[in-house]
Amino acid sequence: MASIFQSLERTLAAGLVILVALIVLSGLVHGQWIKGDMVWWTFIMLWLHVLSGVMWIGLLWYLNFVQIPTVPKIEPVEHRAALTKFITPNVLFWFRYSALSTVVTGLLVAGMYGYLWQALTFQKGFFAIGCGMWLALVMAYNVWFIIWPNQQRALGLVEATADEKAKSARLAMLTSRFNTMFSVPMLYCMVAQRFGGF
Repeated sequence: MASIFQSLERTLAAGLVILVALIVLSGLVHGQWIKGDMVWWTFIMLWLHVLSGVMWIGLLWYLNFVQIPTVPKIEPVEHRAALTKFITPNVLFWFRYSALSTVVTGLLVAGMYGYLWQALTFQKGFFAIGCGMWLALVMAYNVWFIIWPNQQRALGLVEATADEKAKSARLAMLTSRFNTMFSVPMLYCMVAQRFGGF
């Protein structure tokens, strides 16, 4: 059993095996089996959307609640190198692509349910989900076009002067905080839509 948890790949594979077992068990208990119809594929897309969103917002909150406030306290400064050379670039990889996956799967879900245009244009009955979608789109834009380019300079992944690195680190942090602020109403909007919106 311990060997499963010593590998991320084996851990994820075990999670998928448990998922399949739960689906089969549900079919046995309730007599309903996967039909492979559009409802099933829409459900799978929604599940992938939630899974991606959990990773995206989880990493956003990790960065803002844990890493950003903790790094300046690490002394001596040389000990921060493990973060800047190994951990942060890896976090930012998963952060970027979970943001992208969340947006793509979210747009696909809205399209599959038939409310994409209504949500994006704030039509009656779709205001909450529309607000949530626009907040998420702004956040994803910030991840890819403000946070990531500035983090590349701040971490020394691209050539930059010491002054440029400092300015880039500050802008990336402030934009990340902006996204954290937006994440609170965005998550509310996503849940509120299930209860009639506002």
